[in-house]
Amino acid sequence: MTESAIKPRSPGGFWTEFCQHPVAVAAACVVIAVTLLAIFAPLIAPQNPYDLAGLALRDARRPPGFVGIGGYTHILGTDSQGRDLFSAILYGLRISLQMGLLAGAVAFSIGALVGSAAAYIGGRVEAFVMRLVDLQLSFPAILLAFVVAALLGQGKFQLIIALTFSQYAYFVRTAHGAASAECNKDYVEAALSIPMSGWFVVTRHILPNTLPPLIVVATVQVASAISLEATLSFLGVGLPPTEPSLGMLISGGFQYLLSGRYWISIYPGIALIVLVMAINIVGDQVREQLNPRLKK
Repeated sequence: MTESAIKPRSPGGFWTEFCQHPVAVAAACVVIAVTLLAIFAPLIAPQNPYDLAGLALRDARRPPGFVGIGGYTHILGTDSQGRDLFSAILYGLRISLQMGLLAGAVAFSIGALVGSAAAYIGGRVEAFVMRLVDLQLSFPAILLAFVVAALLGQGKFQLIIALTFSQYAYFVRTAHGAASAECNKDYVEAALSIPMSGWFVVTRHILPNTLPPLIVVATVQVASAISLEATLSFLGVGLPPTEPSLGMLISGGFQYLLSGRYWISIYPGIALIVLVMAINIVGDQVREQLNPRLKK
C-alpha cells in the first residue's frame, strides 16, 4: 500500500471537496450570515425590543412599511406588542441560536462522555445505560422536552435543561457505537498495559476518536434544538413572553392570521425555516464528507 493511500485527509482537502457542492456552500453562507446578524443585532436592529420605554401599543400590528412614532420605517411591520418585527427577528435569531448551541453543547458533552464510558466499562453498566437510552429514544423528543419544560417552568436555564434531556441520548448512542469499535484496538490495550487509569484512557484515547460521528450528530441536533425551542415557546412552555424568540413571535401572531395580519407570524416563520434548513444541509454535507460510504 502506498503512502498516499494511507495518508489521512487534510483540512484543506476537506474544505476543497466541500466547496465543490454549491448548495452546501450556499447553506453555509446562510448560516454564517444569520450568525453574524444575531451577534451584531444590537448594532443592526433599529429598535431594542427589550426596551419597553421605546414601544408604543398604538403602533402594534402595523403592516410592513409603516412609519412609526420613532420616525423610522418598520420594513417588516410590527408585532402585537408594537415591536419592530425586523428588530424582533434579529434578536429572536440570537436567542434561538443561543438555545440551540448551548443545549447542543451540553448534550454533546454529556452524551459523548457517558457513551464512551459505558463502552469502556462494559458489562451490566453498559447494558443498563444502553437500555435506558433505548427507552428514551422510543419516545418523541418533543414529548420529552414538553414534559420537562412544563415541570421546570419558563426560562432560559429551564429550557436548556429540557432540550438537553431530550437530545443527549442521541449522542450517547453514537458515542457508544464509535467507542465500542475503538475499545478493541491495539492502542487501547497498550494504554491499559502501562497501566493507565480508566478515566485517562476514556478521555485521552477513546473519546477523541469518537468525535467525527458526534460532530455530524451535533449539526443535526443543533437544528433540532432550535426547532424544539420554537415549538415549546409556541406552546407556551418555553421562553417567557418577554423574550422575542422566533417561537414566541410566531405564537404571538398566530391568532391574527385570519384577520389578514400575516406578517407577524409569517416572517419569523420564514427566518426559522431558512435557518434550520441551512444547518441541516450543512450537516448532511459534513456527514457525507466524513463517511466515504455515502459518497456516490
